[in-house]
Amino acid sequence: MAEKLPKTVSFHTLGCKVNHYETEGIWRMFKEQGYERVDFDHDADVYVINTCTVTNTGDKKSRQTIRRAIRKNPDAVVCVTGCYAQTSPGEIMEIPGVDVVVGTQERKNIFAYIEEHEKTKGPVNGVSNIMKNRVFEEMDVPVFTDRTRASLKIQEGCNNFCTFCIIPWSRGLLRSRDPENVIAQANKLVEAGYKELVLTGIHTAGYGEDLKDYNFAMLLEELEQVEGLERIRISSIEASQITDEVIRVLDRSKKIVRHLHIPLQSGSDPVLARMRRKYSTDFYRQKVKKIQKALPGLAITSDVIVGFPGETEEEFQETCDFIKEIGYSELHVFPFSRRTGTPAARMDNQVEDEVKERRVHELITLSDQLAKEYASKYQDEVLEVIPEEHASEQEDNQLIGYTDNYMKVQFEGSADLIGKIVKVKIIESGYPVNKGVFVRVMDHATHVAEKNA
Repeated sequence: MAEKLPKTVSFHTLGCKVNHYETEGIWRMFKEQGYERVDFDHDADVYVINTCTVTNTGDKKSRQTIRRAIRKNPDAVVCVTGCYAQTSPGEIMEIPGVDVVVGTQERKNIFAYIEEHEKTKGPVNGVSNIMKNRVFEEMDVPVFTDRTRASLKIQEGCNNFCTFCIIPWSRGLLRSRDPENVIAQANKLVEAGYKELVLTGIHTAGYGEDLKDYNFAMLLEELEQVEGLERIRISSIEASQITDEVIRVLDRSKKIVRHLHIPLQSGSDPVLARMRRKYSTDFYRQKVKKIQKALPGLAITSDVIVGFPGETEEEFQETCDFIKEIGYSELHVFPFSRRTGTPAARMDNQVEDEVKERRVHELITLSDQLAKEYASKYQDEVLEVIPEEHASEQEDNQLIGYTDNYMKVQFEGSADLIGKIVKVKIIESGYPVNKGVFVRVMDHATHVAEKNA
């Protein structure tokens, strides 16, 4: 009798790092059920589309990807999950060919929903009210398919309700992962060979705000004790979350890297107030000064939105001046997007697209200049790099990786260096890539000794 082939599953992820992490978690569940993973462009028995809803464009791209899967194999089971599925399940159910919709929780029920669909042949809506959820959904990811840096999701949801953002409605309110589960997964990832963990979440450093007698600083201290872990990277931290306790931990830490992503959004106080951000420029400035003392050479990256409703030339100039004052090492610049369902989408004085485009271009030019200035400080310095991949298929002797302060470095090296910590001398600083030359591999003992020196 012919052996029964395993069922195949294919994934497509839109949006943020958290979505990519969760796709890995969902893939683990399918793997445990005996599925084989195939590329999204191949025929599969099940397609899982993990959607994004942060902008109207995110919704549109999600719909296009769903239709692509349906066209690829009309007989496949098409499952849609993620933020767009959470906020607009009805819209997705109306697409002919969608079989299962599950939002940003209860992903473990996906197989029960697939079974239900196979019995009834009708679409199944597994989306429930996210605002009632107060529990972090555990999704263990002991290994990643394509990274040398492992993400570790520590929290879910956000309580901020900024006027431009839909995320609390797609992710719910802030929920922290049990500290024991965070540490257990950190240990698993280190055992799997990862040297660096990136702490991720929707509002990452809000971790612990819903826990009794436990906070983000305490979690960082516990992660510091994980044997064999060399680098801890915080994916994002709000200025309001940089407490004196967190600063003390950063000051003492031998593992937290010299790179923090501190979202700014605007350098103008009236704009920050309209955005309903929880800080002023002066508050932000003071926090940055404190944190730079704790981590000398700190690279600060940030997000900025230009063309927020009512943003005048004067307010935009205030943002430019503030950015120069802080001296970021890189910016992510976004034109304001009118996300349906947010207060900012309904505000008067919407800024014209041409004005937004000009301002975006101006800030990207400034960001490039600041990034080059930051990188130039490390010309001829020897830095630690974890190579992640080959520079290209044609250049298999050229590796690309990141320093602890998040500079991208290309240097000549063999494939066996990928995932290890190596010393590289910067021979040509620049942006987006610095050129380096390999010095030596760092073993764990040497790395610890140097950190403690």
